[in-house]
Amino acid sequence: MGSPPGDQPRARHVPVLLDRIVELFEPALGNRPAVLLDATLGLGGHSHALLSAYPKLRLIGVDRDPEALAMAGRRLAEFGDRVSYAHAVYDELPDVLVQQGVPALDGVLFDLGVSSLQLDVAERGFAYSQDAPLDMRMNPTTGKTAADVLNGYEFGELARILREYGEERFAGKIAKAIVKAREVEPFTTSPRLVQLLQDTVPAASKRTGGHPAKRTFQALRIEVNGELEVLRRALPAALDSLALGGRIVVESYHSLEDRMVKQAFAARAGSRTPLDLPVELPGHGPELKLVTRGAEQAGDQEIAENPRSASVRLRAAERIGEHG
Repeated sequence: MGSPPGDQPRARHVPVLLDRIVELFEPALGNRPAVLLDATLGLGGHSHALLSAYPKLRLIGVDRDPEALAMAGRRLAEFGDRVSYAHAVYDELPDVLVQQGVPALDGVLFDLGVSSLQLDVAERGFAYSQDAPLDMRMNPTTGKTAADVLNGYEFGELARILREYGEERFAGKIAKAIVKAREVEPFTTSPRLVQLLQDTVPAASKRTGGHPAKRTFQALRIEVNGELEVLRRALPAALDSLALGGRIVVESYHSLEDRMVKQAFAARAGSRTPLDLPVELPGHGPELKLVTRGAEQAGDQEIAENPRSASVRLRAAERIGEHG
């Protein structure tokens, strides 16, 4: 696949809540040597801003998409050896730190979901508005494709992922239509699936629920890339990697992701001392301090300028104690 020209990513890619993320990391990075791991490097927009804001920062950029790594590498080339890269999925964070010789991190950033590169390059198959193969792999060199899921999963499993990952009200009806259609011809490209969804989702839902393909494409992407399972493993690894005073910031775009982040933070933000004891036991105090009050969202102006920010939920926490 040919890469777009080098100046395109900067023009096309608009990082979500960029200024707020730079602000949230200031206490952890400040004007001192620090190491941050960008677990979802993408096109490098957040990393570029952080490296610019904190001149003593060293950054490790992680992404499962080799094309994203190559494009981010060009964008961040001006920072020289302050940046290193790892072709990995973010639940492999402990291995990445060993390879990089980093015992602990001052910052970890997750910007979850699909990147601008993946959405905007038609042949990757992420966008229902484009005629493309049903691929949807964030790492296009390995693993099952969306077509494999559509053509190979049993009815019950298809309905489950549409219901759970796409929060699709008509999951059973859509799964039944997919199974029937693939008996005639396997699914290979997006237009046929989009047309099936247009025909299957009731008209009333289309008027109020957005494009009928949005939820199904989201569910397929999450399933193909194992996103929720990866995040479930990655969050504790990231929290364990933080040095005292280190901060983690997570941008989620799906309610299941945000709930996992909320629960992972909450589990470490409370005391582990039994409730019937009058004093805090040594080593049983909170490990994390919640930095954001609930989940922060993009403002109206940012949503108008960057519609992809409409569903973001941002949470941040700081390491204040040892892991129990």
